[in-house]
Amino acid sequence: MAKTQLNVRVDEATAEVARERALQRGLSMNRYIEELVRQDAGEAGHTFVEAAADFMKQYRSVFDEEFGKEFGKEGETRP
Repeated sequence: MAKTQLNVRVDEATAEVARERALQRGLSMNRYIEELVRQDAGEAGHTFVEAAADFMKQYRSVFDEEFGKEFGKEGETRP
């Protein structure tokens, strides 16, 4: 995968913590930051799915009224 260079500015305390954490994990700073971003992106996706599931539960009666109670059951498809 091609790499893109990013330049970021952080305060010295943040930079020092990042250096220490990368060192503790045996990672380069680049790899450490890359993993943090991937982790954050994954959590955002997971949070979205949880929120969508909560929304569906909350408004189940509205969906049942609109589409019928059988719609959405496992193996069912919309007519």
